Amino acid sequence: MKSPPKSSLTFILLLIFSCSSAASASAHDHQHFLECLSEKYHNHSSISNIIYTPTHSFYSSVLLFATWNLKFASDSTPKPRVIITPEHESQIPPIVHCAQQNDLEIRTRSGGHDYEGLSYVSKVPFVVIDLIELSEITVDAEAKTAWVEAGALLGSLYYKISEKSLLLGFPGGLCPTVGVGGHISGGGYGPLLRKYGLAADHVIDARIVDAKGRILDRKSMGEDLFWAIRGGGGGSFGVITAWKLQLVDVPEKVTLFTVQRTLAENATQLVHRWQYVVPGIDKDLFLIVQVGKTNVLTGRTNPGLDGSSISATFYSLFLGGAERLHALLQEKFPELGVVRGDFTEMSWIQSFLYFNQIPLDQPQALLNRTQRKTFMKATSNYVQTPIPVDGLEGLWKFFAKPEANISDVVFLPYGGRMAEIPESSIPFPHRAGNLYNLNNIVYWPEEDAQDSERYISWSRKLYRYLTPYVLNSPRASYFNYRDLDIGVNNPKGKTSYARASVWGKKYFKSNFDRLVRVKSIVDPKNFFKNEQSIPPLHSRRTNERD
Repeated sequence: MKSPPKSSLTFILLLIFSCSSAASASAHDHQHFLECLSEKYHNHSSISNIIYTPTHSFYSSVLLFATWNLKFASDSTPKPRVIITPEHESQIPPIVHCAQQNDLEIRTRSGGHDYEGLSYVSKVPFVVIDLIELSEITVDAEAKTAWVEAGALLGSLYYKISEKSLLLGFPGGLCPTVGVGGHISGGGYGPLLRKYGLAADHVIDARIVDAKGRILDRKSMGEDLFWAIRGGGGGSFGVITAWKLQLVDVPEKVTLFTVQRTLAENATQLVHRWQYVVPGIDKDLFLIVQVGKTNVLTGRTNPGLDGSSISATFYSLFLGGAERLHALLQEKFPELGVVRGDFTEMSWIQSFLYFNQIPLDQPQALLNRTQRKTFMKATSNYVQTPIPVDGLEGLWKFFAKPEANISDVVFLPYGGRMAEIPESSIPFPHRAGNLYNLNNIVYWPEEDAQDSERYISWSRKLYRYLTPYVLNSPRASYFNYRDLDIGVNNPKGKTSYARASVWGKKYFKSNFDRLVRVKSIVDPKNFFKNEQSIPPLHSRRTNERD
């Protein structure tokens, strides 16, 4: 079939997307962008199938489908002028060129789990590249590698690996609807981190569209950019389209348990003891602690602050059999009081079903892209010295507030392989010396959407309370637990090195300086930017007060 001439396609695009009088103002903002795309695309017949503007009947459903944090789904939240869902990476360079020509920012979304919504929200005119259609996964079990497009989700990756081999895995996160693109570019960790490190530690190649519209792989992008996108956040450097991953060995059977202890059952002392035991225990063991008012065994919220209201839940994944795990805990952590009957053996792929409360005989459920959406705010810290008992008791008091009814703090253990990898290996620097990451998430129901600040204020107070107990030189945070409270770039004009360092040093420590140098080379005009993107080095020499 003969393609229509460019002039005809331009007219068709504007007719489809811009003629509605109800959106004539916004149409004017993006019509030049659409005209540019019509000239750039070579395959004209497919362009209308991947473009959504506010007048399109599916615009809202496409935008909201991967909007995980409902705090950014309100009518007042800025919306993209255009959403584009490319079906091949070759369709992305024209988007980059046309956005630059029309002063539009680009936000790239893979799974939509950015805690602060930066993959689909901007305060300036912008377009969203939604990678939902770029989700192909190719697993080579013999070579123990996988090519994964950036729009694929973790659940799909794990399922595809298990189809090829039950003895291979990947050290990514627990939530199956998290996008591979953002997860790995920020570091990415899960229950295999003490055995194998981060997801980003296992990237052996990648493909990215840079600010010049070039499609680059590891060889053509060079080792500096390849280093930067593995933990430094891909959104600062381009549009990552795919990762090549080195898979890891997992045993035929892993062992899991979940036990819960209330304050009346010595939970405080157990959490205190956990800080001394678990970061140095056998690296085959991942033992996380979640503390809050919700009873994970019943799903109900415990009221008040008596001895039974707060509980500490210990979740475990052990790369081995139940007998070996039982002997290890009896030797290293007998105070926890687990018994052989608490353990369940299963395959590695089934462990993700277990953690996500999916029946163990339904692994295909990991392919489901539907998210459980929520209103939430998160913070994170790193702990290098155990918090004393009175410090923990002070922390528990925050759960007496009604804002904490659906909140928790999570103690995520480090040590093992994490302590062996140099902190400059990739941009993620939080390695040796860290006992654990301390993560707080507060959720609230839809009926309190207009009162979000009350919950956010509670979270900020808890964050301030933790100051004496967490790493403070500088204070440290995990990039994938995005938190704009720790600092943001200048929303108008250039961002100075000093201003960006406020948040950048918390995420990346001294690696921030190398990220700035890489940014200065690959994107000196700072096209790819957001509230917490790496600034180019020239901004360091400015004396602006921003």
